[in-house]
Amino acid sequence: MVKKLVFIGGGHAHMEILANMARMVARGYRVTLVAPAEYHYYSGMGPGMLGGTYLPGRIRFDTGKMVRKAGATFIRDYAVRIDPFKKRVHLRSGSFLDYHVLSCNVGSRVPLDLVKGARIPVFGVKPIEKLVRLQAEIIRRASARKIKIGIVGGGPSAAEIAGNIWQLATRRGARVPQITILAGRRFLPAFREAARRRVLALMKKRNQRIVTGEYAATVAGNGVITESGRRLGFDLVILATGVRPSCLFKDSGLPVGPDQGLLVNPFLQSPEFPEIFAAGDCIFFESRPLPKLGVYAVRQNPVLLNNVLAQSEGRPLQSFVPGKGHLLILNLGGGKGLLTKGRLTLGGKPAFIIKDFIDRRFVAKYKVLE
Repeated sequence: MVKKLVFIGGGHAHMEILANMARMVARGYRVTLVAPAEYHYYSGMGPGMLGGTYLPGRIRFDTGKMVRKAGATFIRDYAVRIDPFKKRVHLRSGSFLDYHVLSCNVGSRVPLDLVKGARIPVFGVKPIEKLVRLQAEIIRRASARKIKIGIVGGGPSAAEIAGNIWQLATRRGARVPQITILAGRRFLPAFREAARRRVLALMKKRNQRIVTGEYAATVAGNGVITESGRRLGFDLVILATGVRPSCLFKDSGLPVGPDQGLLVNPFLQSPEFPEIFAAGDCIFFESRPLPKLGVYAVRQNPVLLNNVLAQSEGRPLQSFVPGKGHLLILNLGGGKGLLTKGRLTLGGKPAFIIKDFIDRRFVAKYKVLE
């Protein structure tokens, strides 16, 4: 009997799967990958694409081409439900795929719950390809006049988006937008004070405003209404409020964690349905919650590859060990960055150079598969 391996999504945690797909086909597996688009954008370089440092074509992978080149089947569609009892994936088109082993890397989304009757453009920071449209919208408006942009969210993504909008406008000769970050209780709350001060000092030089101590309640009409009833007018709003896992698993009735991500054990496997694996932003790791950072998806790559094949072949599975810490580098625009790891903080050009090197190396590693 030919075993069917089905993969949903072509994201970061499936890159080693893609790199080894030809080997799977050669070993007699029937391999299928389902994704909503031909391309997958590398999120680590998304803000840089917005700022004009990178062209869209340089930060994306041609997933469809990679799969077909490996001799596998690529289906451009959305997975809308998983039936773990029949071992079947239902697609938006009405068709379905049966599997022996299933691996999911369906990523995360920016919730749009705040948007209620907005009359201005509203953009989420994910999916990354939306930043291409955001870039065009900013240039179109800022070329004519000085515009006001509101960024809802006080985390690293808000800082990167603000910095790269500044870079975009200065590079394109447009009027630099007036940027206001609605940061909630505190800006960059998970960062050490030394790191926060570096970012705040840079944003002050760029005349970017940060509102703390209250949360955005709704994006409605021509701006944002805060929980205290304060109304702030903008020409466009960007949501950087954090991400939530795909609703695929909850909608399928699969065991999920508090964030609705698929509950997985140390083998990146559903404890209740051992034929289902997942990695990246779409999981809730039962050993301990993991931040929604690409570094963990990258670390999960070899374990996921090993375990999908081991489950198919009846071999022992390998545990994923997240590690004690992670390197985080922000692209703050203008060729400047912020690097943090543990107690180490490095800012300015050196931090950006390190990030640029790491990101370009990652993309180059898998671009050769196209």
